[in-house]
Amino acid sequence: MSIQLYAFDTPNGRKISVALEEMNLPYEVKFINITKDEQFNPDFLKISPNNKIPAIIDSEGYEGKEISVFESGAILIYLAEKTGKFLPKIGPNRVATFEWLMFQMGGFGPMPGQVHHFLGLSDDADKRYALPRFMKETRRLYGVMDKRLSTHEFFASDLSIADFAMLGWAWRHERHQVDLGDFPNVKRWYESLMSRPAIKRGFSVALK
Repeated sequence: MSIQLYAFDTPNGRKISVALEEMNLPYEVKFINITKDEQFNPDFLKISPNNKIPAIIDSEGYEGKEISVFESGAILIYLAEKTGKFLPKIGPNRVATFEWLMFQMGGFGPMPGQVHHFLGLSDDADKRYALPRFMKETRRLYGVMDKRLSTHEFFASDLSIADFAMLGWAWRHERHQVDLGDFPNVKRWYESLMSRPAIKRGFSVALK
């Protein structure tokens, strides 16, 4: 049986398609067209109470029982624990994986997401205060990432779900109006990951 992935072509959706490919898990995409408000469908609400993509249904969950999981970070943890991949079982590297996963969930996602929103506005007056603020914070977060990656190949010691989470948003760096040349360690990490065959598949699978 395959996992059902409810997603659309967004950074959070791509986190999960990348992880599923890297973990070599069979899955089937169920499109949720957020441009047409399909995330508010009552059937989707049953598996994603916050009306957000992505979400999954795993028919072979704990003890072989079906389980649904919403929130991209929770999905990544669930899949890592299911497969025993990309999340150390104990020790400092497990802590580091969670630290950088939470960094992405709490910062390097919400902040560039605001940049996406305000860049899309047509009224310059609406952009005047908010857009510079969120762009400045987004660049600051890239700087935090660059410093970490100056001493680490990946965000934890080995490739982990934290990297998959970060990659979904770094993938949109051009939309953030960020030149990765300004953050050479992020650029090295980004290009290395994007060259991986499974990650290429995760980004090429149709999500819309």
